[in-house]
Amino acid sequence: MVPRPFTRLAVVNRGECAMRLVHAVRELNDGRDEPLVVIALYTEPERHAMFVREADEAVCIGPATFVDDGRRKNGYLDFAALERALLDTQAEAVWVGWGFVAEQPEFVERCEKLGIVFVGPDSSVMRALGDKIRAKRLAEECGVPVAPWSGGVVETVDEARHHAARIGFPFMIKATAGGGGRGIRRVDGPADLEAAFHRARDEARATFGDPTVFLERLLEGARHVEVQVIADGLGGVWAVGVRDCTLQRRHQKVVEESASTALTEAQEDDLRAAATRLVRAAGYRNAATVEFLYQPEEKAVSFMEVNARLQVEHPVTEVTTGLDLVKLQLHVAAGGALAGDPPPRAGHAIEVRLNAEDPERGFAPAPGRVELLRVPTGPGLRVDRGVAEGDTVPAEFDSMIAKLVAWGNDREEALARLRRALVETAVVVRGGTTNKGFLLGLLDRAEVRNGEFDNAWLDQLASRGDVLST
Repeated sequence: MVPRPFTRLAVVNRGECAMRLVHAVRELNDGRDEPLVVIALYTEPERHAMFVREADEAVCIGPATFVDDGRRKNGYLDFAALERALLDTQAEAVWVGWGFVAEQPEFVERCEKLGIVFVGPDSSVMRALGDKIRAKRLAEECGVPVAPWSGGVVETVDEARHHAARIGFPFMIKATAGGGGRGIRRVDGPADLEAAFHRARDEARATFGDPTVFLERLLEGARHVEVQVIADGLGGVWAVGVRDCTLQRRHQKVVEESASTALTEAQEDDLRAAATRLVRAAGYRNAATVEFLYQPEEKAVSFMEVNARLQVEHPVTEVTTGLDLVKLQLHVAAGGALAGDPPPRAGHAIEVRLNAEDPERGFAPAPGRVELLRVPTGPGLRVDRGVAEGDTVPAEFDSMIAKLVAWGNDREEALARLRRALVETAVVVRGGTTNKGFLLGLLDRAEVRNGEFDNAWLDQLASRGDVLST
């Protein structure tokens, strides 16, 4: 799809993500002669949701779930319903944020056939980078370091055993499609291999409709670091920041910050250069995140994957650079170029997600009506949310209430502001609960204050029964 100007912009997402777009467009419209119209596509349970109320127009796409090929799927993955809504509303462009169709090349292809601008990469580029095997091969061609891996698809247990002998234990079996920690299994020894192989394939098939997997050396004691990139498709590529997303639970990010306490400035420069080479070689346009694992003891970096979309944690890059990544996405999608160099990073930022979930019950969703919600104010604080008092956190979707982001001149100040923000946050969910206590307990840990953790640390605490509630 050739980028071009547009005035009618549909959002295929919900909650805080959809509100992120609404806010960006309102600011853009303040200086535009012809305003952008935001059209919210929503499911039936969200008829009265904040993003529906705040959009300029809204249309219901149907129930929260639907059945496709005998499997129940989320309503925001109903391509036929989305296509009807886009045509009915005369949408000229579509913004998808993160999640749902954000990394579905089939949806992008539909937009291309309809002549609707997709605010993101072309379908062919998304397909190439969304396939983790193809992405790894491209990384190797670009001189981007890659951990020892199978070099391609692994179709049988016998093939897995062959590659395991070369790669060594422990290693990971990973689905080549999708993300979100699904279709991934750790293998510590030969006795675990067969069961882990079948479970990874079965989960990948059920979740993504594709059972394809590969093997990759498990880098223990690693930090998860990522580079935020935006490209204009005209040769301009900005690598605008490095984030540390090491604090994870079951491969799901819990705390994100910029910059990483594990990297030097020179190492950050190397990461940005590697990400730029990869994105440029892919012919990429719009926002992307190039993810790496870093082993501090070996000072070794290994490419993981490219997320062909904006990330949930993008605000920590925005508040440390002064950029608005959503506005840049819209600018590039309309044919705009990136002029000059991106701004340098200033200070430190940390983000947590306040969710309606119960840490005492394995972080099970704990949705309900939000009876009280008071968010903090003060220097260096940003709160992105998709619900207000009186709204309901629906059981059918993710349980996020808000993202709290704190900026400081240094990491110590950012942490202090974030802890204060959490203490001052007042939230009551009727029939549910939140992870506020868990987050406070986490931020008070000496390991977090000192930046001394790896991507397995939080799961290791949980395995000992320590959920950090306060």
